[in-house]
Amino acid sequence: MDPSTSAELATVAVEAARTAGERLREVFRSRPAVETKSDFHDPVTEHDRASEETIREIIESRVPGSTVIGEEGGSAGSGEIRWYVDPIDGTANFAVGLPFFCVSIAAAVGDEVVAGVVYDPVRDDEFRADLGGSWCNGERLRSAGATRDREAVLLTSYPTPREVTAGGDGTLRRFGRMVTSFASTRRPGSTALKLAHVAGGWADVAYGSRVSPWDVAAGSLLIRQAGGAFVPLDGSIFEPGGYIAHVGGFDLAGSVMNDLVLNGRQV
Repeated sequence: MDPSTSAELATVAVEAARTAGERLREVFRSRPAVETKSDFHDPVTEHDRASEETIREIIESRVPGSTVIGEEGGSAGSGEIRWYVDPIDGTANFAVGLPFFCVSIAAAVGDEVVAGVVYDPVRDDEFRADLGGSWCNGERLRSAGATRDREAVLLTSYPTPREVTAGGDGTLRRFGRMVTSFASTRRPGSTALKLAHVAGGWADVAYGSRVSPWDVAAGSLLIRQAGGAFVPLDGSIFEPGGYIAHVGGFDLAGSVMNDLVLNGRQV
């Protein structure tokens, strides 16, 4: 795809994300009713569903015939352009009033993500990427920072409750290696926003063991176009699995995380 078409798709993503984000900002800290999906660790609110409906409507009106794959509504359409939509990434934070959540939208063609946006409605930060680069609020992003673990900030959601249940003490020991190896380890609660922060160089490494395509598609392009690295650990960002991402110049070979990439598996 040529860069100009990619930029046009990014503009559509921005419009959809900002429209949905405006509603989320208005209802933020209203303590909405929470339902659960797979288990009680997996919340959803009426605003997740309403946000996705808004996004789908805008995409269909601007790029008719697209395929839209959303966290709440599943897949619809059969077009060549596929949109990966997370209407609220960080629902658990949003539901209780913690200001770390976002709207994430990406467009893909074939095996390539060609446009994306991660929009933080609380801070009004618009992270946009296309095949010409990455920007935050119009300023070019440069993914640069620490070069080794002892100076780096790691953002992660590991371990998840399922991993603790399945792996027990072994899971906690692995997490302990991360905590003791990195200068700081944080679990802020939104995969897409974590990736946007690595793209900006505001954090150095991000790791996730069990994510869906709509969590990482936009963020992966943001990081790559900003000069950082995004590595899917299970072969493709379009399938559920793990990932590791880092700023440009980070010494992954010398990192405690290196074996995750070499073995191509989750911790």
